[in-house]
This record gives sequence, C-alpha cells and structure tokens, in this order.
Amino acid sequence: MKKQKHWYDYLWIWSILYFSLGFFNILFAWLGMLDFMLPLLIAVFGGNKWFCNHLCGRGQLFALLGGKLKLSHGRPTPHILTTKAFRYGFLIFFMAMFGNMLFQTYLVAAGANGLREAIQLLWTIRVPWDWAYSAGTVPDWVAQFSFGFYSLMLTSALIGLVMMLLYKPRSWCAFCPMGTMTQCVCKIKQKDHLLQEQEEASL
Repeated sequence: MKKQKHWYDYLWIWSILYFSLGFFNILFAWLGMLDFMLPLLIAVFGGNKWFCNHLCGRGQLFALLGGKLKLSHGRPTPHILTTKAFRYGFLIFFMAMFGNMLFQTYLVAAGANGLREAIQLLWTIRVPWDWAYSAGTVPDWVAQFSFGFYSLMLTSALIGLVMMLLYKPRSWCAFCPMGTMTQCVCKIKQKDHLLQEQEEASL
C-alpha cells in the first residue's frame, strides 16, 4: 500500500531553497533559525522528536538523494558515530563554534571588528562571499551573523552530504547536534513526567 503524502513530506524543497537564497543574498541565512528553534520548541512543549521525524528538510533531502536517486553507497553508519561519547562530543564542538560565531557578531556590533563578507567552510576554509551582500543594507552585526550562521549551516550540510554518499542516506542524523539536543530535552521531560507520576501515586 502506497504511503499517503503529507505537506511536510516536501520540506526537502525548503532545504534547497534556503541555501539557494543565501547564495544570492546572505541575509536569508536568518531563516535558518527556524531549524534551530522549532526542534527545541517541539521537544520542550511536545516532549518528542516530531521535528526530526517529520519536519527536517535536510534529512528528507539526504533520503531523497541517497535513497530514491541512489547516490548513497548504503553502507551501515559507523558505530562510533552513534555512540554517546561521539554525539555529545560533536554537540559540544558544534555549540562552541556557534558560540564563537555569536562572539564575532558581538565584536562587530561593539565596533571592535569590521564586517567580514566571507563564508567559513568546515570552520577553516575562508571563501569570499561579497556578492551576496550590499554594504550598508543592514547594520553590520546583522550581516555578520548572516555570514557566520550560513557558514555553520553550509558546513553541517556538507558533512551530511559526505555521510550520505559514503554510508546510509541519513547517517548525519545519527550525530546531528539538533537531534542530540532534542533527545536530551525529551529525556528530561520524560524524567520529570515519571517523577510527577510517582509523586501522585504516593499521595
């Protein structure tokens, strides 16, 4: 029986659109905050990973490219990538890079640094991206955040694509920082709910 399609099954288009828009106008990078905030909000208020399972356009894109278009080798995801140590280690590293990006944005806002119109691929390769922004359009700190955040999003997407090519299509999901964070939130919510049930049972 053919699976019924829902509107959210086409969110892989959003992933392509996001990177396309940011390529021509870096200010569209701010839209990526939706992919940061929605998973956490759903986990906090819903207590589940519904975003990861249904709304993640990046995961859908990897599944499409690696599955339907057969660009993936389909090898099992290396066990080390699924371990708690690696997942939490990568989350800490990722958040450190996010924190550094925020710090650079703060320095620009404070006037200590000038705007750098470049994308930092894989946190090391500096690629000039000056065509994507017209100086003075917005305050420099807004543009700096855009360049930094787009760098972060593009870097993680490239890592995910490499994982998709080498292993199973959605191997990135095994250690995705947002997935790890939402899992932590869900575990805390479940513990709180269990404690509440135990307290009510003891009354």
